[in-house]
Amino acid sequence: MKSFFALVMCLPLMMSAQTDSTAEQSVWKHTLIAGVTLTQVAFTDWAQGGENALAYTLGVDGKSVRDMTATNWSNSYKLAYGQTKLGSKGLRKTDDKIELESVLTYKLGTAVNPYASATFKSQFDDGFKYDDAANKKSKISSALDPMYLTQAVGVGYQPIAQLKTRLGGAVREVYDSKYRYADDAKTALQIETSKIEGGLESVTDVEIKIEENTLFTAKLEMFAPFNKIDVVVIRSDNTLSSKLNKYISVVFNVQLINDRSVTAKTQIKEGLALGISYAFL
Repeated sequence: MKSFFALVMCLPLMMSAQTDSTAEQSVWKHTLIAGVTLTQVAFTDWAQGGENALAYTLGVDGKSVRDMTATNWSNSYKLAYGQTKLGSKGLRKTDDKIELESVLTYKLGTAVNPYASATFKSQFDDGFKYDDAANKKSKISSALDPMYLTQAVGVGYQPIAQLKTRLGGAVREVYDSKYRYADDAKTALQIETSKIEGGLESVTDVEIKIEENTLFTAKLEMFAPFNKIDVVVIRSDNTLSSKLNKYISVVFNVQLINDRSVTAKTQIKEGLALGISYAFL
């Protein structure tokens, strides 16, 4: 877990402006946007039928960037949590995300620059798989369980302001207690609770302003372990957001995960939300 603590130390989520040892003034630029969506439907003697429903989602999206003459240190954090209640069923989780990323880039004065990065992904709450026919639920994850950490060094390329990509050698770590996210299927008599793999990492970020009030962002992450170079872990997060006014926004998000160590199928999550957002920074 040493790498976990090193990662936490690398993510300056709460920093004030600093002064560099040189004469150059180092200023942190922060952005922080929080949003909430809420949906509620209630029926009383409704002849056409239906079930009461309540759903909410809370989200925080922030970035802290220190842009210097020779270096750029960019830190981002995405947090989200949501639940829904349908009829007499209990609350069920619909969104749960902790994603932290820190990228330090050394500027060579060209479009290609070396970098070092660290990422952390996990969740806030327990996760369950539901069997409504049998009225059962099975616990398949917990708070901060599993945890995914990746550290990488390599080169980044940014031909235009809207597109940047990076490729490098990486170490990917998976930690979990008992849910087999880190388990090696080859050791049938033992359940591993941690897995460390070396491999190649590729991360591409796209940010396109379609209209003055409409923004499209996409992130594609790929990791190919050296011992199974043809088995690529793919994560894609795509968001189209449009501000109707200062506080009301419409957000459409599609996430895809292809990780054969978890499931042979491609996981897809889609969401369309109308909610309130506020920029604190």
